[in-house]
Amino acid sequence: MGRKKNYTEMELLDMTKRLLLEHGYDGFHLKLLSEHLAGARSTIYQYFANKEEIVAACMKRVMRSIITKSAEVDETDSLEALRQILHVYVEESEFHQLLGDAHKINTANSTAAAHDLAYIEQAHEELKAQLTRIFEQANREGHLRKDIPLPAQISVYFNLINSPNVMRLPLSQWSSFLFELWFKGVGK
Repeated sequence: MGRKKNYTEMELLDMTKRLLLEHGYDGFHLKLLSEHLAGARSTIYQYFANKEEIVAACMKRVMRSIITKSAEVDETDSLEALRQILHVYVEESEFHQLLGDAHKINTANSTAAAHDLAYIEQAHEELKAQLTRIFEQANREGHLRKDIPLPAQISVYFNLINSPNVMRLPLSQWSSFLFELWFKGVGK
């Protein structure tokens, strides 16, 4: 009988993300994860002690990617920056919904999970600050309507990422479509 191959932490987190998207936080468990990996279940425990740690680490990894991509956006042209940031957000739109389950993670059993959740919270604040800064710039430049409060504009913009891609367009097209819809509206 051959020895089962071990898998990397990256492979583990990739599969965790996939299964979280398919089954949600409540439907995800380590047995399910091990059934989808070509290797020994014990390998999971080389990286993470429990479900809370692996889910928090997966969320942190996604958030780190969003932070990195958002930081690369050139904010010189405020409208183009808003378009690019929306694309970054749309790329992880499905996972965004799962971040809402972060409160379900019991951090009493894991300082690692607590640390990762603290990172996620801090990253949310960074993204919020960036978005606010760019919106304020766009407002100063006269690109945005003055009769609609900035917090309302930001809220609607941010919630675009929850719009299902019913047309099944490539993500770049879908995010551009959403941006145009948000910026120009649907009226004539």
